[in-house]
Amino acid sequence: MKDDRWKEIPELIVIEDMKTEDIEEVAQLEKEIFSIPWSSQGFLSSLRQPDTLYLTVRAGGRLVGYCGLLQSFDEADITNVAVCSDFRARGIGRRMLEALMERGRERGIERYTLEVRVSNEPAIRLYHRLGFEDAGIRKNFYEKPSEDALIMWTRPV
Repeated sequence: MKDDRWKEIPELIVIEDMKTEDIEEVAQLEKEIFSIPWSSQGFLSSLRQPDTLYLTVRAGGRLVGYCGLLQSFDEADITNVAVCSDFRARGIGRRMLEALMERGRERGIERYTLEVRVSNEPAIRLYHRLGFEDAGIRKNFYEKPSEDALIMWTRPV
């Protein structure tokens, strides 16, 4: 059920570093969105690594999204991007990823990559708007359901 009071949400969101206290909420949202979700322990383990960066997005105190990256020298793999269904198509994903990539640039990241389901047209459009380009296909990358992944990269900054 959509909650219409959040229609103007982009002005009301708070984007900040993911904290240990956020992990249970993040894992719960992960279960709601993905067919093979990361566990709380998986997020906690990743969050503790020095080469990762994770952000959360809150609206009115409610967790509505998160994203993360794994850095390797001057490149990064965007590993997680999630926005709860009630808050999609409102600019949250774009603002969240812009914040992640800006924070990454502060860490010396010049180029980003990610994989996305070939059927996820809204996400692919967003990634194109953020400067990602199609780079190839990973056959049967996803499970439940089985699907190819589109590999996308940004150009070096």
